[in-house]
Amino acid sequence: MRRGFRSGRLAVRPSSSPLAWAAALCLLAACQRTAPLPTRDVHDTAPGADARRIEADVRFLADDLLEGRETGTRGYDLAALYVAQRLRAIGLQPAGDDGGYFQRVPLLRAQRVDGGGSLIVHRPGATVALKYREQFLPQLDFDRSQARVAAPAVFVGQAVHAPELDYDDFAGLDLRGKIAVLLHGAPARFDIDRRAFYSSMQEKFAALVARGAVGAVIVASEDEEQRQPWARSAQNWARPGMRLRGADGRALDTFPQLQVVASVCAAAAPLLLDAGGRSARQVFRDAREESLRGYDLPGTLELSSLTRIAPMQSRNVVARRPGADPALAREHVLFSAHLDHVGIGAPVRGDAIYNGALDNALGVAILLEAAQQLARAPSPPQRSLLFLAATGEEKGLLGAHPSVARDSIVANINMDMPVLLTPTRDAVPVGVEHSSLQATLERAAGEVGLRLSPDPSPEESVFVRSDQYAFIRAGIPAVYLTGGIQAQAAGTDGRAVLREFLRERYHQPGDDVSQPIQYADAARLARLNARIGQRIADDPERPRWNRGDFFAERFARPTTAAAAKTAAP
Repeated sequence: MRRGFRSGRLAVRPSSSPLAWAAALCLLAACQRTAPLPTRDVHDTAPGADARRIEADVRFLADDLLEGRETGTRGYDLAALYVAQRLRAIGLQPAGDDGGYFQRVPLLRAQRVDGGGSLIVHRPGATVALKYREQFLPQLDFDRSQARVAAPAVFVGQAVHAPELDYDDFAGLDLRGKIAVLLHGAPARFDIDRRAFYSSMQEKFAALVARGAVGAVIVASEDEEQRQPWARSAQNWARPGMRLRGADGRALDTFPQLQVVASVCAAAAPLLLDAGGRSARQVFRDAREESLRGYDLPGTLELSSLTRIAPMQSRNVVARRPGADPALAREHVLFSAHLDHVGIGAPVRGDAIYNGALDNALGVAILLEAAQQLARAPSPPQRSLLFLAATGEEKGLLGAHPSVARDSIVANINMDMPVLLTPTRDAVPVGVEHSSLQATLERAAGEVGLRLSPDPSPEESVFVRSDQYAFIRAGIPAVYLTGGIQAQAAGTDGRAVLREFLRERYHQPGDDVSQPIQYADAARLARLNARIGQRIADDPERPRWNRGDFFAERFARPTTAAAAKTAAP
């Protein structure tokens, strides 16, 4: 495995001569007397200094020394300490617990026990047990260490009920006391927002529980496994998961009514779905053609899981620049970037450290550079600025709960996994079209000299997969900024560069600093971040949801919902 640092000790042996010691002390004193004290600001403003600062931060945060920065590990704590000291050096105020830069995040950690689970299909005249890891895996259970359920099963398509679109996968099906078998995703004909929303497993599980299901089996499709092979994800079967821990010690935001949830690979789908004249092949074809129909499955399914559960604690890093306006200073513009990655996992070509250079050491480094620019801005912001390096994003957006009151946050600018591997002319602001932030961002991009491109992969539903979605769900307008796709070099396809990274190095050890990271582009993205934040902070009006916006109707707070009525369409 690679090492970016080698630590050692410099041995100094004292001389036996007192005269030698005296001479050395005199020399040291002379050096101290003659060393000039700084008389001016030593901040480096030379061309390219911002890119060099970002590179230095990335090289530390993505070094093997930090072992992939998994939440709750020593490597993550080292990263948090580093970021806290960088924010201190920039001159920002601590905004965490007890007057410090750290905010405690209590968690529960769950981990599978090898072989500690089963998925058995009981059909008339035949019983088939799927193979652990090779064909199925039980999902982590944060509510009980050991669980078992046996019940009839029902295939429920993608488990989507969208009444506003007159769409219901559950029509004519009875789930009471049964195990739901479902696919990921949502119909491609849905608009981008609804497709992202209804693809969320949180929404699917809530729909299953509301209809009385007692368990669930999620079947991977052939199309999914072309993008993310089952074997690649299953090889990290032992990787722990986490949930927020409440004051009573129990996990928050879980669905204990689903006694066991399991995932099954596409190759094993026929063992579950081939029944009554139906087949897995037909189901996958119907999913592509958007003609899925649910149906009862014969016999019963028997599921079990075995999980180790233990309390643990991680921490966010939070800093603040106070606003200058006495009234507006009580409000915050929140900059966020998740600091965690996925840690140590199955070796790939002999390397087991998943460094997370782009995901999201680079995002954190861009946040730090934006913070530095805003801290040094000649005119202070009218609203306060809050900077959050969050834990637990890779475990389910667990750290997106900053230390200030949520109703004081007027907007969130999130930076996650900017794939900057070829020089580009643009940036991608995912989700900006939902609010008045779009106009703000367009003006800021013009000032920085950046073009803006739409989300190149809306089918991936990334808007619900990073920390900004936790703030969206709290009714806070947000934008998720990421790298551009318009390559500067003729003949280079920026979309192809992005796809190649996602296919080969996303959540793999290859996401390290050996990649051709474009630090000049990262510096430009930091300038855009800073300009957006300054504009929001100085605007007398809070950002507003657009009238009739899907997420506004779902999540807007009463104050922002009222404001949305007067927002531009």
